[in-house]
Amino acid sequence: MKPGAFSDPALARKLVGAIGEATEALGGAAVMEVCGTHTMAIYRAGLAAMLPPALRLISGPGCPVCVTTNAEIDRAVALARRPEVLVATFGDMVRVPGSDGSLEAARAEGGSVAVVYSPADTIDLARANPDKTVVFVAVGFETTAPGVAATVLSAREAGVANLRFLVMHKTVPPALLALLDGGAAVDGFILPAHVSTVIGLEPYRPIPERYGVAAAVAGFEPLDILAGILSILRQKLAGKPTVDNTYRRVARDCGNPLARAVMEEVFSACDARWRGLGTIRGSGLELRDEFAPFDARAIEVVLPPERESPGCMCGDVVAGRVNPAACPLFASECTPGSPVGPCMVSSEGTCAAWYKYNR
Repeated sequence: MKPGAFSDPALARKLVGAIGEATEALGGAAVMEVCGTHTMAIYRAGLAAMLPPALRLISGPGCPVCVTTNAEIDRAVALARRPEVLVATFGDMVRVPGSDGSLEAARAEGGSVAVVYSPADTIDLARANPDKTVVFVAVGFETTAPGVAATVLSAREAGVANLRFLVMHKTVPPALLALLDGGAAVDGFILPAHVSTVIGLEPYRPIPERYGVAAAVAGFEPLDILAGILSILRQKLAGKPTVDNTYRRVARDCGNPLARAVMEEVFSACDARWRGLGTIRGSGLELRDEFAPFDARAIEVVLPPERESPGCMCGDVVAGRVNPAACPLFASECTPGSPVGPCMVSSEGTCAAWYKYNR
């Protein structure tokens, strides 16, 4: 897409018209946007209301905070309650409720919790607090994992001995394959832009080759998203599903080899539990053995029995089985001011997007 085209009303009308024609020719279609930032952009821009009713948009498991399980949150909270530990995290994680409170609650009880804006900030935080063990809660997909990996390498090189990492990273392609293995009825995936700038297109190839489902990498501008949807519908019409890159001004087909190399130096693949999807083989990341001194899981904590908030359907929302309006708590007991589940807490959460833009 040419620079300056993002606010072109004529191009928007042309794309919406073409999407309408393709949807009619198909007799309807279902497209899942995987990334939470796409979900927020779709509803903020009112795209869902512009598109034909026969085109169903489904929000997928693309919010890393939302797919983090209560057991993982419980471990972070338990660490924050230890007097010798200072937990560092991104802002979205502070208010996410676990089985027995949140990091925000732990801080109110006297625990040490700091919000950082980059994993690299934790090195300075550890140096400034030599009497504490600083634990960074490493949540995110392939977008943030290279930055965490680079911080681990920097901490080792600098000899920062009081820094640990609670690694909860997950990888996107295995989750999409798990959705399809579970019978998800989608005609195509709008693939996450930021993740794709790191991993490229190759990890998505099984989606069209094994399942016959179309896929397109799309940017976050409204017209980017429309172009991605149109690509998926045209693939479906042609009967030739593939992985199309409609975000070439940023994402390269080969991704970012340097970022992947750093990530692979520090992490290895492992099985991981996802909220709403269960355990997915090879979908998580863990520190390699040589980085064991930085692993926060070696710190002993007592964890509460894992439990979900009664009535919360966040797991079904992130799996694309229901939309937020189906949850009996949505916009009543569960609001941004008093969230029951992570889908309402995170800035990428589907429930937060619906509450703000689609009620």
